[in-house]
Amino acid sequence: MTKRGMASRPLQQEDTQHWVDLEPVGRRGIVRPGATLLDAAQEMGVEIAAVCGGAGSCGKCRVQVISGELTPPTESERWFFSEDELAAGYRLACQAIPLSDVKVHIPPESLSTSQRLQLEGQETRVPLEPAVQGVDLALDPPTLDDLRADSVRLVETLEAQGMPEPCFPHPVLCEMSETLRANDWHVRVALRHINDAEALTYTCQKADVVTVLRPQQRLLGLAVDIGTTKVAAYLVDLETGHTLAKGGLMNPQIAYGEDVVSRIAYANQHPDGRRILQQRLVEGLNQLTQQLCTEVGAQPQQIVDAVVVGNTAIHHLFLGLPVTQLGASPYIASVSEALDVEAAYLGLRIAPGARVYLPPNIAGYVGADHVSMLLATGAWQAQEPTIALDIGTNTEISLAMGGELLSCSCASGPAFEGAHIHAGMRAAPGAVEYVEISWEEVHVQTVERRPAVGICGSGILDAVAQLRAAGVVTHSGRMNRTHPRVVPWNGGGAFVLVAKEHTANGHDLLVTRQDVNEIQLAKGAIRAGVEVLLQEAGITYRDIQTFIVAGAFGTYLDLKSATQIGMFPPLPLNRFRQVGNAAGTGARQMLISVPRREIAESIVERVRYVELTAHPSFTDIYMEAMIL
Repeated sequence: MTKRGMASRPLQQEDTQHWVDLEPVGRRGIVRPGATLLDAAQEMGVEIAAVCGGAGSCGKCRVQVISGELTPPTESERWFFSEDELAAGYRLACQAIPLSDVKVHIPPESLSTSQRLQLEGQETRVPLEPAVQGVDLALDPPTLDDLRADSVRLVETLEAQGMPEPCFPHPVLCEMSETLRANDWHVRVALRHINDAEALTYTCQKADVVTVLRPQQRLLGLAVDIGTTKVAAYLVDLETGHTLAKGGLMNPQIAYGEDVVSRIAYANQHPDGRRILQQRLVEGLNQLTQQLCTEVGAQPQQIVDAVVVGNTAIHHLFLGLPVTQLGASPYIASVSEALDVEAAYLGLRIAPGARVYLPPNIAGYVGADHVSMLLATGAWQAQEPTIALDIGTNTEISLAMGGELLSCSCASGPAFEGAHIHAGMRAAPGAVEYVEISWEEVHVQTVERRPAVGICGSGILDAVAQLRAAGVVTHSGRMNRTHPRVVPWNGGGAFVLVAKEHTANGHDLLVTRQDVNEIQLAKGAIRAGVEVLLQEAGITYRDIQTFIVAGAFGTYLDLKSATQIGMFPPLPLNRFRQVGNAAGTGARQMLISVPRREIAESIVERVRYVELTAHPSFTDIYMEAMIL
């Protein structure tokens, strides 16, 4: 057998199209010749979990074929399924190609279900200086003696009030005349003022008309934090700075790979890959925007400005930029500077002349979301040694001290999102999120207190820490096979965390030796990143005065467990700050304050990026950091 995940898809294909029925979601469609069940599900809008992007290496896209003929099981499938399971129709959706009409059952754990979303972040008040401001106007209506064009009439009315001469983007002109007449020539004009530096990218050098609204309509802004897994959006009143509504959704790109590496591969391997990924993301954002507007009785046209942050790969995929160069060393971004992009060009359905501000990226794997987090937490101006990190598939870390900033990124992997974990899942209902073990006694807590289905990131972190403390796992990650709850598993052993009679699917919920190893790799990468930055600064972990942990996973993880297994340095717990979605907070600050955008851009200019793979001490530090 070849190595897991390296088996190629079967060559046997047919030219005939076949129908695929997906249950219990109730979708039916034609699958193109040679396409897998995963391809078919994606084309029908069914989001089956695809952690590895369809490479056959994660085993998360499990389905059961009820009827129909498919290509023979691949070696990847034979790795994940027993002969009895294969005989019962279990397959990996990314490997199985229909050879006839088929009916397929998708179990709940294989669907990319909604998970707990982290929207809150620590707030910091900033002066209100938005890029767009509103002006209420009363225009003289045209007569046979006054035949000025609508645009001229509006410009001269603005100039009479001491406002700069504006220019009109084409989408604004398409709606302006109708709005003027529908409101009896009493309107509110949203103007975006620009300075000389920005004028280089505009046809007008004074101001843009963003939209023409009814009198007294509120001017709204949209701040968005696009994560690899989740999207958080905030609808903000630009005249008060107050957040009116907030919401989140799973990143729609998940169907094409649950990490950025898989999505980069998808974009590179499919002719329309970049377009599809960009389109799916924008469609999700438009739906979320409409939902937020409906919640407060507003219209998307009132959104006159937007700020979007994300990691460098997500930034590029959102803009439709090439990502091939991000997928291979030395991992170079297409663009790193801050951008203002026309919302209409991206497909966002907000005000016709609105723009989207994207803060600068630091490096290929340290993006604008990290810059936003540094801004929101104030870490950028720390004088005493401060670590700030946001844990994810790619963990971004900064060390700030004395006005200087060192940053790095480490490939901590998707284990904390539940990927590559035997019973792993995201933080959805039924996911084990808290674990307490004392030799034979085991207590677990699940999300929404549902019967256990799997285990999420905070749960597996707790489990490993507790197993180590109870002596079930050694410092090297080996299982103590004398423990009554340790059972044979692929030569390495597994711990029965929840017995089958207490789970939702009737199977034992196991923590395997491989699961422990995955956490060792992830936590080792994070700790090694921290230690390399400390070494570069000439200090030790004892000098750290503040340790900031941002993001959804950082909100729910147990700090004691994280320090116990060595993922974080053994600092007093009062030196840690769990700040929630600080990237979203930073995005809101930049939305309501142009000076905050200028600070964000200055932060990037001060950062010295450290490439871990090129650091002479990284390998030794990493190997030591993997010890439990």
